[in-house]
Amino acid sequence: MPDDLFADPAMAALYDPMEGDRDDLDFYARIAEEFGARDVLDVGCGTGVLALMLADRGISVTGLDPAAASLEIARAKPGADRVRWICGDASALPPTLCVDLAVMTGNVAQAIVEPDAWDGTLARVRAALRPGGHLVFETRDPARRAWETWNRESSHRVARFPGLGRVTSWVDLLDVDGPLVTFRWTYLREDDNGRELTSLSTLRFRERDEVEADLAANGYEVREVRDAPDRPGKEFVFVARRPAGADAA
Repeated sequence: MPDDLFADPAMAALYDPMEGDRDDLDFYARIAEEFGARDVLDVGCGTGVLALMLADRGISVTGLDPAAASLEIARAKPGADRVRWICGDASALPPTLCVDLAVMTGNVAQAIVEPDAWDGTLARVRAALRPGGHLVFETRDPARRAWETWNRESSHRVARFPGLGRVTSWVDLLDVDGPLVTFRWTYLREDDNGRELTSLSTLRFRERDEVEADLAANGYEVREVRDAPDRPGKEFVFVARRPAGADAA
């Protein structure tokens, strides 16, 4: 189930303004160019920022997300008719889908916390890749313990946005249970009678060797593990490939 931040229409409307310029997505646009991708699957596309960026470059894009409220925002944006939008998880992908590149940006990979759901996602995305196609995604390095700064003191922010008024936000860390980290975002909108909006999230912090083993178990070749340009030294960027030739079945 998607977090309220993406599934609740009132909260989904805050996502793009609060995120601001998504410079981190430029990396994935460069990846598409590097691999010469003409067909891209954006898993967990959210409000469609990357999907529309790629479509603007003439790439055929399928955007997949389980949060209907986020997809509604994506579908209302200019150029949205050039993207194929699918509401659901990876099990909703049509069996005929065939792409050169699949991506999972931001927290998407970590938000798939259950092992069966994670394996199912990897398997279904692989089925959608052409032989020789790539899956690229990022995940935080657990050794950097990013959650230690997920508190109100470090995250408190006040900003004003057109159409939204003044928005106050912060995050509270609630629980760390092995690889699972649970936290809560809180938003207060000044022009909404001070209504408090909250979204509970859980992320799984996977070790590098764990991710590599999961990819291999689901039929991928791990070609490279890169550094994240927007968070150097803090994240792994996995570049995996569906084998070509005899191993592609």
